[in-house]
Amino acid sequence: MRLLFDHGTLIVTEPPERWDFLPGVIWDPRVELLRAPACRYGELVEALLDRRLPFRDETRPGGATAPAAWHEVPLRSYQRAALLAWELNNARGLVVMPTGSGKTRVAMAAMASSGGRALCLVPTRALLEQWGSELRAAYPGPIGCLGDGQRRVEAITVSTFESAYRLMPGLGNRFDLLIVDEVHHFGGGVRDEALEMCLAPRRLGLTATPPEGFALSRLAQLLGPVTYQIGVAELTGSYLADFELVVLPLALDRAERERYERDHGLFAEQNRAFRRVVPGGTWHELVTFATQTAEGRAALAGWRRNRRLLGFTRAKARAVGALLEKHRNSRVLVFTADNAAAYAIARRYLIMPITCDITRPEREQALAAFRRGDLKALVSARVLNEGIDVPDADVAIIVGSTLGEREHVQRVGRLLRPVPGKRALVYELVTPHTSEVWRAAARRRGLGATDRLSA
Repeated sequence: MRLLFDHGTLIVTEPPERWDFLPGVIWDPRVELLRAPACRYGELVEALLDRRLPFRDETRPGGATAPAAWHEVPLRSYQRAALLAWELNNARGLVVMPTGSGKTRVAMAAMASSGGRALCLVPTRALLEQWGSELRAAYPGPIGCLGDGQRRVEAITVSTFESAYRLMPGLGNRFDLLIVDEVHHFGGGVRDEALEMCLAPRRLGLTATPPEGFALSRLAQLLGPVTYQIGVAELTGSYLADFELVVLPLALDRAERERYERDHGLFAEQNRAFRRVVPGGTWHELVTFATQTAEGRAALAGWRRNRRLLGFTRAKARAVGALLEKHRNSRVLVFTADNAAAYAIARRYLIMPITCDITRPEREQALAAFRRGDLKALVSARVLNEGIDVPDADVAIIVGSTLGEREHVQRVGRLLRPVPGKRALVYELVTPHTSEVWRAAARRRGLGATDRLSA
């Protein structure tokens, strides 16, 4: 019997007469052989060894170089606990830690202790470069890069999600450890195939905001269960900077209120009609229902107009100006719901926008100037939400948000990287008597810090 890697899957040749004990295996009539997802490699090998069935493991390519020896990766007590919990779960699972608490260091320590070839997946090109920089400080060997125009594979390699999805059929058998940063992006989409096509038996997922329900169950299948979790409140003041969250209620003016109520009424009527037909229906089902009639399409257009309105009201515009002036000697991050609001703030107050339209050299130049203090403020819709290291920010102004609790935790986390004596200040601008009130309250749950809220 032979075990082979074939385009992101495993093939078992000359199988035993009964093979129902082999996990994840199905009969492939096209080649008349057994086939399984590559991610079941560890279970499949264990099952064959348990039955003491002779087989040749020919999944790995010949001539692969081993990683160089790692430098020591110092860890804090909770980081050591996270690493140990993961190792005790057969080096499989998710580690949930707040932004700024050092998830990357846990991952590097896992790579060093495992001693094998490792592939790290990251969501953006900005994180591709940041991970490379972090790894170079602890690993003396060459570091591979897949993404942003590069295609270089080494014993330690960093890849964007998209590059991994495209290239994994040919690369899935080259690594022993798979690390996935911002792992909450997986668990319910096409990209999951990138994790399925990799046979690395050791797997580590990193996130500050794990998904729930089906997505979490799916990640447990692909990477392992949550093996360690610690929240913002448990680290604040010791390993993370302390912070204060100030909620500012800012009312709509008369014209904005009239527009809001008109469009809200259109959408509310359509929503009631939908709920009568499909009680408990999902948002996707509501959109499908509404797009079938002219009234429904008008209601959805009204909903979109209201979201844009609440994202940057006149009162919010004035508040941003006042807060930028109040904190003109601090380093301030301004977060908006969309790029349109980010550019409006950038033009109005002459601060640098960081959006998906900004090239990498421009972004790196702006972030470097921000760290030096040459730039005192940056405004962004999404780009700064995940992973990008902005250690010197101490004030955040959250003008608008669209993605809920996960986005909120990540944004606040931009300020919590520890500096001696630092106390971060977060302003959240909320419009009373609108849907923004309950959405804002829901977003704050993930901080575990309601005792710090003030209005």
